Amino acid sequence: MAQRRLQTQSSRSSLLGLTPPASGRTTPLLPSSYEPSGHRFADDLEGQNDEALEGLSSKVKLLKDITIGIGHEVRESTKQLSEMNDAFSETGSILSGTFRRMNNMAARQGCRWLWYIVFLVIVFWFFLVVWWFRR
Repeated sequence: MAQRRLQTQSSRSSLLGLTPPASGRTTPLLPSSYEPSGHRFADDLEGQNDEALEGLSSKVKLLKDITIGIGHEVRESTKQLSEMNDAFSETGSILSGTFRRMNNMAARQGCRWLWYIVFLVIVFWFFLVVWWFRR
């Protein structure tokens, strides 16, 4: 069993190369034949860190710009929604006034206005049918 485990680990390392340890370390393992030469190795690591830092700072700036844009969009949308709400309430009051005046007119006229509307609908329907068949 132990021989099989060693064989699996060696074939895995030959396929995937060096793998990080299970401890969660993020720095790659260096081959045993590699000996860092002090100053040069530190400069390389510092350069890699600087590149990673620049990449992260550009991503943070991009995220900041996106969130600022979202904030502007939310403010504009809120403003438009409040304007639409005002317009709808004004339209509702106009329609309610019109409906009230129509009911007052209907109460004064009795049922005669209903016959006028029925007559106009029948005439309109007749003209529509004639126009449809003459096309």
